[in-house]
Amino acid sequence: MTRKLEIPVGRATAEMVAERANVSRVAVSRAFNSGASIKPEKRALILEVARELNYTPDWAARALVSGRTHLVGIIVPDSYGHWESQEIDALTTALQHEGFATLMIKTSTGYSMDERLLSYMGGFNPDAVIAFVENVTPSTLSRYLTRAVPIYIHYPLPGETPGAADDSEPLHDRLNVTQQEGIDQAVALLQGYGCKRVAYVSGLPKARASVSREKTLRAVLAARGMAEPTVVQGDFSYDAAFQATLDLFRVGQGADAVFAVNDVSAFGVLDALRDELKLRVPQDVKVVGFDDIEQAHWRSYNLTTVKFDLHARVRAFVRLILRRLADPTAPAFVETLGTRLVVRGTVG
Repeated sequence: MTRKLEIPVGRATAEMVAERANVSRVAVSRAFNSGASIKPEKRALILEVARELNYTPDWAARALVSGRTHLVGIIVPDSYGHWESQEIDALTTALQHEGFATLMIKTSTGYSMDERLLSYMGGFNPDAVIAFVENVTPSTLSRYLTRAVPIYIHYPLPGETPGAADDSEPLHDRLNVTQQEGIDQAVALLQGYGCKRVAYVSGLPKARASVSREKTLRAVLAARGMAEPTVVQGDFSYDAAFQATLDLFRVGQGADAVFAVNDVSAFGVLDALRDELKLRVPQDVKVVGFDDIEQAHWRSYNLTTVKFDLHARVRAFVRLILRRLADPTAPAFVETLGTRLVVRGTVG
């Protein structure tokens, strides 16, 4: 028998849904909680009635009772970069699966931050905040957060033991990404092919990821008895790497191998070598990238690269959030991930 549809005037309430579906008020609450125990057919009925009545839960009211907003803030330097967009997509998908919504704000191109945006984020009282940026420090962020303990990515420098977050800063959790293993594997492969002159196309000068990769590359080359790398300035972009490669070979002394700060820069290196300089890859020059973004395996690039395991990173972020929510006053939580080399056609 089809139920007679009567749309209530004004905002529908959970009590209206419960009455129409002939269930308890608690059952309505459970139906909208992805982790709650409720029979699938009862959940389906309640959600159907909720759609008919145009009912949505009052999450603000729920937050006042539970102390949880089910909101995660994300602070990024940009959202259009190939690695950044893929990581944000994977992260938001994983968080939604855990019942979280996301609120994203971004810094400017120069990594500066209008702190009013942080106050807006703080006003939503997020359960957690993941900071992918370096200019918004824990000390800065703590001024705007009431409950959330922020999570930061840290790239240890050579000789630095990955450990807990700095006690001199307000409480924050950390994902350490060690780059030594993947870079050492790359250099070992290049050395095995007889490469003696290695160049490094860098990222932005103040970016810790780029600085850490350069210093780690220097340390690995030295440990293997190889010469220091020739460093040319890039900015993580295709165009800057393309031009830097032309300068390296037309003005500088060239190289047997070029290590790029990220895969997009490596694409610029490859196109400059092949299309402008008419050099063969890998016969004349070998190229290594960093990240292993989706496009790295495309046949036109087929790039050898040092891989960040994207899904492992996302799982680590989710674990840090869940651990912190389970124990809000615990000391800093730390997750540590490594890197590994993926060998394709640009070295060989």
